[in-house]
Order: sequence, then C-alpha cells, then structure tokens
Amino acid sequence: MTEHDVMIYALKGCRWCAKTKNWFEDEGIPFNHVDVDALKGDEFEAMIEEVERVSGGRNMPVTVIDGHVIVGWRPEEFEQAIKGEAEEGPPYSRG
Repeated sequence: MTEHDVMIYALKGCRWCAKTKNWFEDEGIPFNHVDVDALKGDEFEAMIEEVERVSGGRNMPVTVIDGHVIVGWRPEEFEQAIKGEAEEGPPYSRG
C-alpha cells in the first residue's frame, strides 16, 4: 500500500471527526491528527489560524490527503483522494 500524507484537524466531542478518524483506522491508512479544542492559549489560536488557512473556514473535521483538502465527513472523497482521483477546487465547492 502506498503511503499517503494525511492530516486530520478535529474536535474531541465531534462525532463526524471521530467517524473520520475511525474510517482511516479501519482502512489501515496511517494519519496524523490534532484535536484543536484540546489546545490552549496561543497554541489554540495558531491552530485555528492554520485550519482557516488550509480550509477557508472553521468547520471540522478538515482532512488533508496529499495536499487535497476535504471538509466534513466525506468517505467517498477520502477514497478518491487516496486513489489519486480527487476533484480539484476549494473544499466548499463540492456538495
């Protein structure tokens, strides 16, 4: 299996965030993640700025797969990005 660069920005109490992390675990795809709401002070503010820069907003989860940004619980798009078939465009232009 090809290694992919996967980063998930999530919230601890968000069920869609948990579903997203579980999907990658179930698929056996390694990923990095940060629970943004677990951070405090300047670290929290810096991460919020990063999420906004990456996704254009504050909705979560934000999943970045090999540079392709997906906002929300979208397993079909996760699969497309892993296969290298992801559509181009801003994360909010789809769906």
